[in-house]
Amino acid sequence: MLADFPELKIDPVDFGRVAVLLGGDSAEREVSLQSGAAVLSALQSQGIDAFALDTAKADWQLQLSGINRVFNALHGRGGEDGLIQGLLDSLKIPYTGSGVLGSALGMDKLRCKMIWRQLDLPTPDWQEIVIDRQNFSTLEKQLEKMPLPVMIKPYCEGSSVGMSPVFNAVELKPALELAAKYTDHLLAESYIKGGEYTVSILGGRALPSVHMETPNKFYDYDAKYLANDTEYYCPGLDLETERLLGDIALRAFKAVGCSGWGRVDFMRDSQGNFWLLEVNTIPGMTSHSLVPMAAKSIGLDFPMLVKVILAATLTGNPNITTKDYGA
Repeated sequence: MLADFPELKIDPVDFGRVAVLLGGDSAEREVSLQSGAAVLSALQSQGIDAFALDTAKADWQLQLSGINRVFNALHGRGGEDGLIQGLLDSLKIPYTGSGVLGSALGMDKLRCKMIWRQLDLPTPDWQEIVIDRQNFSTLEKQLEKMPLPVMIKPYCEGSSVGMSPVFNAVELKPALELAAKYTDHLLAESYIKGGEYTVSILGGRALPSVHMETPNKFYDYDAKYLANDTEYYCPGLDLETERLLGDIALRAFKAVGCSGWGRVDFMRDSQGNFWLLEVNTIPGMTSHSLVPMAAKSIGLDFPMLVKVILAATLTGNPNITTKDYGA
């Protein structure tokens, strides 16, 4: 498997000076700080000249002067939605992950689902909810034609921030109020009961899936980052089903303009059908994270994984594995 990643042979000096963007001021700041710290340690352990740069600091842009590339470990709005990507493009600084379009569409759950539906990719039914701050009571009326159960979520947050499952009418108002703390546009998505899966994308290939099981109502923020009773299975499926799911993940990833690395999340219903939930263009890189878990299953430890991701910044083609760095 490791022979598929010639990036591992790159001399650390070739990367030059690397800024690891982390922190920021989104709802996912704490997770980003953890991801960025792990990435920074992994880069430095391999002799790569890297330093941390918290974008919540007022003068952070001044420190971009003289750097050669960026490892983007920002999560959520402001770092994962195309804004930072646009800035770095204008400064002609190479960076990890998807570009402006893929980042923006990946963060925008509503438009992402619209594209998937147009391409006949399987995603649960949904309804957009627009908040009227002057008349909050209209929110529940907007959902009169959407049968319960549903998942209420902000249309542009990650890490399950602001998400709630709604199984009865009593749970609806608290779920809407929680999601409305983050944005004026919400998404009510048909609730799929079943197994939760994710497929990591790295250099144009799908890695083995991870199947997550949690005693919580769903794979929420607590289950992702805090709990110790979440169980993981990787690979999560038999070989034939892995290939099927990997193909859907790659098609969904490319459909919204994503590139480099990322993660595609699914639900599997009781009939065995897979349903696309969302794309994560900068997945977590913490001790509980899923991309490192999938990479480890094919022989890539965490430092190796980080180096492979960063290596995509050395070429305009995110699928850098097509370049041979020699034996």
